[in-house]
Amino acid sequence: MISGTYIIAGLLLIGTAILFKNGSLNATTQTICWAVVFFFASAGASAGYLTASEVFPLEVRAQSIAVFFAIAMILGGLAAIFFGVNAEGKALEDVATPLSVMAAKQKTIPPQRGAAPAS
Repeated sequence: MISGTYIIAGLLLIGTAILFKNGSLNATTQTICWAVVFFFASAGASAGYLTASEVFPLEVRAQSIAVFFAIAMILGGLAAIFFGVNAEGKALEDVATPLSVMAAKQKTIPPQRGAAPAS
């Protein structure tokens, strides 16, 4: 069950990424896709937690779950070292250009009616 839910969640996330890259999703459909992915990923995480609580003896159960979470946090920290963005003390606009600004740059502004043509 654990592997199945994680594999399904991963495949759905890849599918969502492909649809997003192709421009096939809007805000609503993107949110729906992520909700479906989260449904399976959440089930996998819950199953993993339950499995750890069933496999380990009562005396070390909490410690084993804590170790699993610590390993995940360490992996997350290593990912942040290599892929993270230094955003400390910066405005959000300085870290990443807002999509609205990028979209405005791509659009051409049509001439207004009655306006003299630019020379």
